[in-house]
Parts: sequence; structure tokens; C-alpha cells
Amino acid sequence: MSKKNKEQTIEEPIVQDQINEIVEDSHIEELTIEEQLTQDLAKEKDKFMRLFAEFENYKKRTTRERIDLFKTASEEVIVSMLPVLDDFERALLHIDDDKEAEELRKGVLLIYNKLLTTLEKKGLATIDIRQGDAFNADNHEAITQIPAPTDDLKGKIIDVVEKGYKLGEKVIRFPKVVIGQ
Repeated sequence: MSKKNKEQTIEEPIVQDQINEIVEDSHIEELTIEEQLTQDLAKEKDKFMRLFAEFENYKKRTTRERIDLFKTASEEVIVSMLPVLDDFERALLHIDDDKEAEELRKGVLLIYNKLLTTLEKKGLATIDIRQGDAFNADNHEAITQIPAPTDDLKGKIIDVVEKGYKLGEKVIRFPKVVIGQ
């Protein structure tokens, strides 16, 4: 073998290896580009899904807020009517004491019931509490504490000074109570 022929045979595998490496590198780059595009697509799809979910949550939240607004839109008017309702209740208590004012009592009772029915149609509900119920600071407003007449009334409601009301599920006035000490 001549020297030139030996060099050619030695160089041919080296050149062939280099060509193979270049082909493999280009093949790897193509796979990498495809993989990169697949990853980019997956990221964009994830972004889209998150954005879509966020928008759906926004729609649900605004719809819920709107419904709540409609339910409590008249809250200000109803709250301003509560003292009138309290005055009617006081008037009825005092008219009951007067035996001569039977016709007056019937008229006041009729107006009171009409007002109460109208407010109840708008969502007003009385918070029902009685003497002897357990006091809960989250649901009642304590006006004062007095010595309990009996031991079983300690920490319980002795008297209801002012009724409490809810509009829908929202408490618009907590009941004012006297509790035993």
C-alpha cells in the first residue's frame, strides 16, 4: 500500500465519522425543534386553559354579585323602615293596655300587619330569639348585663330589648339583648 492510499483509508473513516456526526446533529436539531414546538404548544394551551378558567370564574362571580345586589338593593330603605316597625310594636303594646281604644288598636294592628307583610315580601325576616336562649356574641348584641334571677340563666338572654332582622341571608340588625351575669 502506498502512503497516499494509507492516508486515504485513514482519512475516509474520519471524514465518514464527521459526516455521520453532522447528519446526527442535524437530526437532533430537527427533533429538538419539533420538541421545542411541542413544548411551546403545550405552554400556550396551558395559558389558554388558565385564562379561560379565570374568565369563567369571573363570569360566575359577577353573576353571583349581581344576584346578591338585587336581593339586597332595598336594604337601605328597609333598614330605615325598621324604627317605624318598632314604633308600631310599641304602640300596639300600649294600646293593649287601654281597654277603651279597641277600634284604634284594630286600625293600628291592620296597618302594622300590612307593613310587616310588605317588608317580608321584600325578604325581611325576624331573627327569632327568646328569654333563656344561650347568648352568642356573633348573633346578638348585648346591651347590658344584670344579675341572673336564677343560676340557669347565667350567660343566657334575660330580655330582648330590640328585635333583630335579616334581609335574605344577611343580618341587617342584630337583636339587642340583656344577659344574665
